[in-house]
Amino acid sequence: MKNREGNKSVLGICYVLCYLLFLTACGQGQDNTNKPATVSPTITVPSPSDHASTVSGTVTFHADNGDIQVPKKPQRIVDLTNFYTGFFLALGVIPVGVLSGSAENPYFEGMLKGVQDLGEEPSPEKILELKPDLIITYTGTEGIEVFEKIAPVVAVEYGKRNYKEQMLEFGKLIGNEEAGKTWVDRWEKKIQELKPMIQEAVGNKTVSILNPYEKGLFVFGHNYGRGGEIIYGEFGLKAPPEAQKAAIDSGTGWASISLEKLPEFSGDIIFTCPWAGDTSDPKIVYDNPIWKQLPAVKKQHVFQLNPKADTYNDPVSLDGQLDFISDSLLSIK
Repeated sequence: MKNREGNKSVLGICYVLCYLLFLTACGQGQDNTNKPATVSPTITVPSPSDHASTVSGTVTFHADNGDIQVPKKPQRIVDLTNFYTGFFLALGVIPVGVLSGSAENPYFEGMLKGVQDLGEEPSPEKILELKPDLIITYTGTEGIEVFEKIAPVVAVEYGKRNYKEQMLEFGKLIGNEEAGKTWVDRWEKKIQELKPMIQEAVGNKTVSILNPYEKGLFVFGHNYGRGGEIIYGEFGLKAPPEAQKAAIDSGTGWASISLEKLPEFSGDIIFTCPWAGDTSDPKIVYDNPIWKQLPAVKKQHVFQLNPKADTYNDPVSLDGQLDFISDSLLSIK
């Protein structure tokens, strides 16, 4: 889901290749003993002391991958997650390198000028060229050992914290907790203003988040992006009972269903978009009589999300989603 598994496998391949190159470089002669380790003949991996000399001291950060010595004020962050880039942007720190998913997020338009798009298969060589002082990735990512030769690595366990908790955590990481608190306070104020109006407009209607994909549909819940954090979490709107059970009460945040089961999972209001993880044609669902007979479709209570943007649940993306979701729900008659 969300391309995290694909990123891990790619990074695993990078690790194997780089490790072999590292062994080759180390074995090229005894006179290399006092030289920095390399992952290729032309690229030098900085030692930990090299990093320390470029920043005004380090601090211990209690990350999900252990206690990590990080710069007090990291300035050259490489984000290898796609899903955390918006946190740093909201905190006022622009990464020097991101994956393509972040680079293509419409909500980040104009915010990533000069930032290196590392693609979806980032090579250690590309990362080295950016001279990062901090690398962000997921826990369990293969090849973390290689990245640790480049810069301190903070790994995050996806889903361990909600987005507000994660915002405060990243505020600590960059040495600016106040910026994290400021965003959370501003966000909660906006929710308090909107929530009564949204609940009055929606009433007892149920809301579904549905993505067609090659084998059927994904049903999303409260913690897997696509507006779920806002719809179910902040606004407290109701999902259909089957969707509530499968995608929310289960704690997974999502469920997969066949087209035949769609009526059981469909709410009075639907937010939908094609699944970004495959190339299947969503018209297989949208043109199907089962879909066309849904009450929400007949009443035109269906709203199209953006598959390149609404997958994310970072502060910048959530701000954009909040506007779209609020406008959509307030238009319900």
